[in-house]
Amino acid sequence: MKTQGGEASLDATDRAILAAVVRDAEITNKALANRLGLAESTCAHRLRQLRERGVITGSHVDLDHAALGYPLQAVVSVRMGSHSEQLVEEFFDAITATPQVLQVFHLAGSSDFLVHVAVADAAELRDIVLRHITVHRGVRQTETHLVFEQRTGPGTVSNR
Repeated sequence: MKTQGGEASLDATDRAILAAVVRDAEITNKALANRLGLAESTCAHRLRQLRERGVITGSHVDLDHAALGYPLQAVVSVRMGSHSEQLVEEFFDAITATPQVLQVFHLAGSSDFLVHVAVADAAELRDIVLRHITVHRGVRQTETHLVFEQRTGPGTVSNR
C-alpha cells in the first residue's frame, strides 16, 4: 500500500523488521522474532507482506573484494558528449556488463555517470577506463577517483 507521496505506509513493527534484516539479511525468522519480541508466525507474515508489497525487493551478500584479489577500488566520473537516449542506454548497458564494475549511477549534474569498480592494481584500473569507458562513442571525459575507505550509512529505515 502506498501513501499519496509514494511512500509505503509502514508501522513501527515493519520498520523494526526492516532495520533488522538490513543489518543481517541472513537472520532466521526465529531469531528475528525473538529479537523483536514477536510471534514467529507474525514475523513471517510481516516479512512476506513486505516482499509482496515491494518494500523488500531482494537480499544481497557483501563481498570482501580485496580477499578476492581486487584490493583497489575507484569511482570513475563520466561525462557524455551527447545525451541522446540511445547513447546513454548503450553506455549504461555496456558498462553494467563489464567485469569488476560494482555499481553504476546515472546522474544529473556535472557528471553523467559514476562507475564504481574493484580491480587488482592500477594497470587494471587503467585498462577498464581505456578499454571499457573512454572507447564508448558517447563518452567525452572521465575522471578517476581512488577509494581509500568506504562506510555504509544507516539507510532509510532507522530514522523514523
